[in-house]
Amino acid sequence: MNFRFGRSFVAVAALVAQAPAAQAHIVASRLGDFYAGALHPLTDLQDIVLWLAMGVLAGSLGAARGRWLVLVFPLGLLAGLVLDRMFGVPSAGPAADAGIILALGLLLAAAARIPTALLCAMAFGLAVTRGAANAADFAPETDRLLFAAGLAGAGYAAITLTMALTLAFRRPDAGPSMEWRGIAIRAFGGWIAAIGLMMVGFAFAS
Repeated sequence: MNFRFGRSFVAVAALVAQAPAAQAHIVASRLGDFYAGALHPLTDLQDIVLWLAMGVLAGSLGAARGRWLVLVFPLGLLAGLVLDRMFGVPSAGPAADAGIILALGLLLAAAARIPTALLCAMAFGLAVTRGAANAADFAPETDRLLFAAGLAGAGYAAITLTMALTLAFRRPDAGPSMEWRGIAIRAFGGWIAAIGLMMVGFAFAS
């Protein structure tokens, strides 16, 4: 049953990966620039998968290491927005994003014990690239301050909730009877890696 679910999950993700990004400007016209910034990441599969993988990876390492991402990740998103508006940071491209997804999935599947400093550097670098990618869709009339606040708020909420849910599910103090939870998280990392590998293939094929 779990094997069939995993195959179905990967197949659906592969189909979604081929879909072009939707436009979030209708959100700005109806709800304002703050919500445009907050909801814009939901229009891009790379943002969804990357943020989810980063949060699960941090949560799997424990609260002591992961808690720094609550501050580091939103700051990285803001830094990416600023750098793109000031210097026009080039996009990493779909192949690079897919490679990052693959790397995060492999780290999660291998249960790698990443030092806190390296984890923070990885999260900050990822957030900078995604912040710059979201800045590329600024409309001329967009209030940049409100957009940035919405994006940073979404990053804070997404990374915090994902880490909290991972920690609650993992329950490292529950004893040997709950070791299957750690195995489930590693299996999830394998699915993320599979999605990243397929996205790499689609990126090069296109």
